[in-house]
Amino acid sequence: MPRRLVVVGGDAAGMSAASTAKRALKDALDVVVLERQPWTSYSACGIPYWVAGDVATLDDLVARTPEQHRANGIDVRTETTAIELDLDAGKVVARTPEGTETFAYDELLIATGAEPVRPDVPGVDADGIHGVQTLADGRRVLDALEKDPKHVVIVGAGYIGVEMAEACVRRGLETVVVGSHPTPMPTIDAELGAQIATEMRTDGIDVRAPVTVTGFESDVDGRVRAVVTDHGTIETDLVILGAGVRARTELAAGAGLPTGVKSALPVDARGMLDADRHVWAAGDCVESRHRVSGRQVYVPLGTHANKQGWVAGRNLAGSDVTFPGVVGTAMTKVVTLEIARTGLGEQDASDAGFTPVAVTIEATTSAGYMPNARPLTVKVVADRPSRRLLGAQIVGREGAALRIDSFALALWNEMTVDDLMMTDLGYAPPFASVWDPVQQAARAAVSTLGAPLR
Repeated sequence: MPRRLVVVGGDAAGMSAASTAKRALKDALDVVVLERQPWTSYSACGIPYWVAGDVATLDDLVARTPEQHRANGIDVRTETTAIELDLDAGKVVARTPEGTETFAYDELLIATGAEPVRPDVPGVDADGIHGVQTLADGRRVLDALEKDPKHVVIVGAGYIGVEMAEACVRRGLETVVVGSHPTPMPTIDAELGAQIATEMRTDGIDVRAPVTVTGFESDVDGRVRAVVTDHGTIETDLVILGAGVRARTELAAGAGLPTGVKSALPVDARGMLDADRHVWAAGDCVESRHRVSGRQVYVPLGTHANKQGWVAGRNLAGSDVTFPGVVGTAMTKVVTLEIARTGLGEQDASDAGFTPVAVTIEATTSAGYMPNARPLTVKVVADRPSRRLLGAQIVGREGAALRIDSFALALWNEMTVDDLMMTDLGYAPPFASVWDPVQQAARAAVSTLGAPLR
């Protein structure tokens, strides 16, 4: 008699776990996936580019359809929402298109993902206020744009906020971004954040920060007409929420499972949440260990979700593998500006108990004499006693952002800035100067710290 795995959530982590376990155990494991949307394995990160027009259709964002997963032996139930977990009985109650159905399981994996943060203010449920997390969200935004709005307010200036601001300004809307932090991209230190704000304004985006949203006003039909803030009222035809996401863990918490950082699920390195009751979790609903600070953090990204799902799937199939943690690497762009970061910022490093030293350098994406050379700014943070690299941030033009991967690998391996300065990186004038900007920044940190270089 095959064992049964029920997976709640059919996007990155859920389908990665389901596919990995099924591939390993074949007929020894029945896999049922409950997904509330009509789609599986889709790229939520691509939604802003779909809205902007860079991605032609919704189907382009779907990596693998429910039909394709079913062809691989996975029983995918779409438009099916889990509404109750009975962990002691080993059952999931779900709302399906036909009514209510109960699914028994031997193993349960929770991959319920994340949802947009909605400000807890009057009027937030008005028509015309949209989050951006699922393909259905993206479709609703596009439908709203078909009504030819002239003004949009983006509430929040994090990754989704700036990406949606780019999409809207490119579509010709008068675009206002309001953020509660003094500068856009709160995970970027203030001086680089100020540079981002300047570039956004240059590109036609009206950045207002720090501003606190206190409510929304609606017209007689219940449609949003204005955003009320502590700095005045902003009239608008459309509001997009870009204030980040939170873990979608009400289902798990309602069943008595523990929650941790920012209400995310505190799994162990194998993806296990409750060993006694055979409950696993992965993806944007779980917390992770930060490899630099050593602390538990909530970093919802598709890169982590896919790996965490793979790890859980392998372990469900009898292996013993672990998810090794994160260093907080992320990047984005807003119009012509690329933005990237990894590790700890200056204040984060201090809060984690380090003695940070920070340096900032200006460089170019290729040899300065090349016609394709573009400016970029790099900031690195190092620990004074150990000289260990703690974090890096980059803001610049085309060719800047991917350099963050060199810093991420250095962080992963606990390298010092001395090590990074002498690393053998590639050089050719069209791609880098003889000292790559990564090494220029490390060299500046070495100079600030003084000595060793052994």
